[in-house]
Amino acid sequence: MSTPIYDIPVQTITGEPTSLGAYRGKVLLVVNVASQCGLTKQYDALEKLYAQYKDQGLVVTGFPANDFGAQEPGSNEEIATFCRSSFGVDFPMFSKIAVTGPEIHPLYSALIAAEPKATGETREAFRTKLAGFLGKTGATPNPEPGILWNFEKFLIGRDGNVIARFSPEIAPDDPAIVAAIQTALAQ
Repeated sequence: MSTPIYDIPVQTITGEPTSLGAYRGKVLLVVNVASQCGLTKQYDALEKLYAQYKDQGLVVTGFPANDFGAQEPGSNEEIATFCRSSFGVDFPMFSKIAVTGPEIHPLYSALIAAEPKATGETREAFRTKLAGFLGKTGATPNPEPGILWNFEKFLIGRDGNVIARFSPEIAPDDPAIVAAIQTALAQ
């Protein structure tokens, strides 16, 4: 059975047209990433998760976005080089997209519609911290159900359905995310 998430066109970081259908039957962790964010160090944990679980069927997917604080200003080529040289990223990276606002990519519209609320005990504290940071620029954090910031994570099961959504401040190697991945891989 075809799942809409699998049918949405995307491009690899090098510009080739593709879709997440290439990962049908795998467990996906879809993450909007940025190279100049306070959370950028999460690339390291994402790569470690991918290395640890890829043989069991996990695919981490990175979607660069420049929507928050202009923290991903580089070209796709610059982003790919940064990810490889700084964090040894081997998981699939895709072309820069918008994950919020009027230009939001259809993939993120579908992900948000499938799972409108993110899990995160500290989400409100993180939102308050962001409001303070953004207040200096006159901006405000996105309201729910929008993407709050860089490194929000969607876990998609082998059937293509969104299982969970995790707030940006929850590290990829947090026990809650690891347990959710392990459960999804076991199914």
